[in-house]
Amino acid sequence: MNVELITKDDLDQFKRELLEEIRKHNPHPRKHGHEQRAWLKSFEVRKLLGISAGTLQNLRVNGTLPFTKIGGLMYYRYEDIQKLMEGGEDGE
Repeated sequence: MNVELITKDDLDQFKRELLEEIRKHNPHPRKHGHEQRAWLKSFEVRKLLGISAGTLQNLRVNGTLPFTKIGGLMYYRYEDIQKLMEGGEDGE
């Protein structure tokens, strides 16, 4: 069995890289007021749509709602959620 030691510096570097990657996918910080962020987390999507975790999973599995997974968290584009609420990509 191969054993590797991870130092505090290694963890700090990983944290910086992970935060940089998250910022790439969510360039707009959370703001109060009417400006909507570009990417939402699962709990925010469920609250916005008034659906259960199982329903959201079905939307992911059947391809109805695209998502991006980063480090175990699912992110959804607000634009895709709007299209879903309008009845599809064509707005029908």
